[in-house]
Amino acid sequence: MLALAGQGAADGMWLRAGRQTGGRGRMGRAWESPDGNLYCSTLVRLQSNDPLPHTLALVAANAVHALVAPLCHGQARIKWPNDILVDGAKIAGILLERAGDAIVVGIGINVTDHPEGLDRPVTSLTAQGAANVQAHALLDRLAQLFSHWLSIWRAQGIDPIRTHWLLNAHPTGTAMRVVQPDGGAIEGTFDTLDRHGMLILRLANGQSHAIHAGDIILN
Repeated sequence: MLALAGQGAADGMWLRAGRQTGGRGRMGRAWESPDGNLYCSTLVRLQSNDPLPHTLALVAANAVHALVAPLCHGQARIKWPNDILVDGAKIAGILLERAGDAIVVGIGINVTDHPEGLDRPVTSLTAQGAANVQAHALLDRLAQLFSHWLSIWRAQGIDPIRTHWLLNAHPTGTAMRVVQPDGGAIEGTFDTLDRHGMLILRLANGQSHAIHAGDIILN
């Protein structure tokens, strides 16, 4: 999709892979990509009045949560900044990449399969009781949901996106450990999400700490 963006591909384009040989997630992690799961990307061309580009992660999270939640027996929650968990097990991930005015929003959803032997719990739609769900059909609905939240983001700004995100994310007071990009870690409880999409962590001493980037481990 980044290559197509460089060739002038239009805002709103979607691309789906049946499987990937070099799938990756955040922090350069490998993303196992067997047949049957949903691997897709969409292209957002930034406009002059758009909100901050990184807040598109919240747009994508709202859309993916709305797609996944009704299909699962368990409770689907958004984990900052870009994961969807069902009863604490990861079912979907989101990755944003930018080239000029183009933002590629990559989305991976475990539909029929999920990896085994990881250091964190994972699940799939099939494991959650969603029978006969096919990736290509999910993409059609995901594109509709993403377009819906993208139009709100562009017309009304980040506030309604943030409000909906908070309704479906880890509750206030959730204990978490944040591994920061430099390898350092900080612990506290989830307080809120600020108007720039940053996670606000409440420390043991009562102070607030803004997290710009990091890997969240829920305790």
